[in-house]
Amino acid sequence: MSTVLAKPPTAEPKAAPSAAEMGARQREISVSEFFTKNRHLLGFDNPRKALLTCVKEAVDNALDAAEEAGILPEVVVTLEVAANGEPAPPASQATRFRVTVIDNGPGIVRQQIPPIFAKLLYGSKFHRLRMSRGQQGIGISAAGMYAQITTGKPVQITSRTGARAATHYFEVQIDTKKNEPRIFESKKIDWDHPRGTQVTLEIEGRYQKGRASVDEFLEQVAIANPHVTLVYHAPEGETRHYPRTIQELPPQPREIKPHPYGIEFGVLLRMLHDTRSHSLAGFLAGDFSRVSTAVAQEICRTAKLSGNARPRNVHGDAAEALYKAIQATKIMAPPSNCISPIGEKAILHGLYKQIKGEFYTAVTRPAAVYRGNPFVIEAGLAYGKGPDQVAAVTKDAPAVPLAEGEDREDDSELARVIRYANRVPLLYQQSACATFKAVLETAWRNYGVAQSRGALPAGPMVVFVHMGSVWVPFTSESKEAIADYDEIRKEIKLALQECGRRLGMFLRRRERAKSEFRRRNIFELYIEEVVEACGRLKGGKLAKEKLKMQLQKIALKRTGGPKTDAILGHEGGPEGLPHSIIVTADGPEGEAPVLPGAEGSAVAPPEEARPEKTKPTPARRKAKGKAKPTRSAGPPRPARPTKAAKPKTKAPKRRKR
Repeated sequence: MSTVLAKPPTAEPKAAPSAAEMGARQREISVSEFFTKNRHLLGFDNPRKALLTCVKEAVDNALDAAEEAGILPEVVVTLEVAANGEPAPPASQATRFRVTVIDNGPGIVRQQIPPIFAKLLYGSKFHRLRMSRGQQGIGISAAGMYAQITTGKPVQITSRTGARAATHYFEVQIDTKKNEPRIFESKKIDWDHPRGTQVTLEIEGRYQKGRASVDEFLEQVAIANPHVTLVYHAPEGETRHYPRTIQELPPQPREIKPHPYGIEFGVLLRMLHDTRSHSLAGFLAGDFSRVSTAVAQEICRTAKLSGNARPRNVHGDAAEALYKAIQATKIMAPPSNCISPIGEKAILHGLYKQIKGEFYTAVTRPAAVYRGNPFVIEAGLAYGKGPDQVAAVTKDAPAVPLAEGEDREDDSELARVIRYANRVPLLYQQSACATFKAVLETAWRNYGVAQSRGALPAGPMVVFVHMGSVWVPFTSESKEAIADYDEIRKEIKLALQECGRRLGMFLRRRERAKSEFRRRNIFELYIEEVVEACGRLKGGKLAKEKLKMQLQKIALKRTGGPKTDAILGHEGGPEGLPHSIIVTADGPEGEAPVLPGAEGSAVAPPEEARPEKTKPTPARRKAKGKAKPTRSAGPPRPARPTKAAKPKTKAPKRRKR
């Protein structure tokens, strides 16, 4: 008997939502909610990168505030494992850290503390056209938002504006629905600092040394900011000091107005509507940089508009004609006093202080413009290994015989590129950055450095590139790579080529001097034998020391003489190279700073570098023009009064020869 299965009841299809229901679901999304779900856009991709981003944002704010107030910055960064009552794990295994950054800046007034640290897109730098580290008003509040998401702990801020002012302490978080600060605690406390700000964040992160780490970031900050005193307390208990080597602040950049070439059509419409000027010519001359009254009248004539027209009445076709007239009119480039470049001297100080090498150079390019925004490109180079590194390698490594034409230098390592934007190190997205692409495109082979096609140059070299601008074109909100504009890449390549030319001159001169010195060594190996043989021929009546000195002088002249020893003088820098440092046997030459505690760190340089400093002593006496007859006949002349017969007997022999 078969059983019939009952069919399940079929569900009635749901009616499609109406337009009214769909409209009712629409609601405003706050910027805090957006970045809470898309925190990777701000640099919080993974725990290791998030830890670096939090330190970076706090340090950037500290340096910007101190420099704007005219104070030489002193920053203390403390990174410690947050145990929260439990035994603290090793730093390499910990997942929660407490980040504290203290500065000696001007402090923050009480009313501004909550919105600065607990409101996204709130700041003083977004609407100003002047060079600064921060731009968007997101950084430190985004770090607080990340701490709120991962640990639930509020940001702790302590700030004081002066020795007589009260110290204010806040604990704040972000209300993500409203993008407004929520204050958990606000009180006055005692603080032992006369002025400054302290920020503490407790976040989830991962600490790991090496490339793209907190340690590398702070080291690169010290390179590009030699006027900063930086102290870093690592989570493993180690303390690192980066003392300042320049005792003056960089020049203060000035705020400028937008340049006509740098605005889009929509921005021009908004400016026409918002201006306080009563005439179109006054609007052009007053709201833009490099637009004089004569240039404003020329723009109006080109656009076929009256200079006395009200700006708010210019719209539609008239506004489009005005925009085209602006682009067609020749206008002077924007001023460059809104940018504060690092400078060749400061770059040399930073590289010499942090990177061991034997040759340093730096270049600052003239200001250029992209999309109406002025920018400055600076480049630096550190080449070779320090004397202590070379001494350690030559002491530990066994002597290995080389094949013919083989060089003992190790070219297997690739050059290291360190990138900066407005003095801030860029550690991620290297291959997407215009700086890295410009380094790859530079023909380093022309300057004596090995390079494979489409790769970085090979050898012990560090390439430093910095871009300073009122608006750096980053590829994303996390500010990790510079966009690839033709104007920017061209300036970077020109700066790198100038550094490469100086490096090529240094390498060629050094190789030439080494080659001549090797020849001199070969001559000196035979001088002793020649002197002994001559002494035996003369029956022991020959002045051996005198003959030895004469032969050494001949060897000195035949192997370059003063040119090998002094290598083209010292005008404008070591060996005639401007804005450069060369590390030699007796110490550095050029614009090298005096480092604290450097007296006891002198290490013997490599053997090949020593002769270049011992040669100048005999080179002071000039050799005579004719070679063999004058040298052989010249020195014995003082002996003629005592032995008068010898010249008469030797003269016929010389004629026969």
